Amino acid sequence: MNLRRDVFQAIADPTRRAILLLVTSHSMTAGAIAANFDTARPTVSKHLQILTECELLKQEQHGREIHYHINAKKMKEVADFIEPFRKMWDDRFNTLESIMKKHINK
Repeated sequence: MNLRRDVFQAIADPTRRAILLLVTSHSMTAGAIAANFDTARPTVSKHLQILTECELLKQEQHGREIHYHINAKKMKEVADFIEPFRKMWDDRFNTLESIMKKHINK
């Protein structure tokens, strides 16, 4: 059974976000990734599977090892989706800051 995974459900999990941060600078094997967590290796493998299914991570075979690395194209799609929301909140906070400064200076 092949479940379609949602990118935002995948990044909602703090362990998966930590994995994404780990592999941003260089590719890593599952064992190297798992060494950074106090959970069982099969648990980390499940997180890697979910991130790979969502296309946030790519796998690359190097001999007998599989290295995981960030899929920059997919991460950009996520960032592009989030950007209008970030801008909206920045604008709201800037407006609030402006209002507060006016009231403080009175």
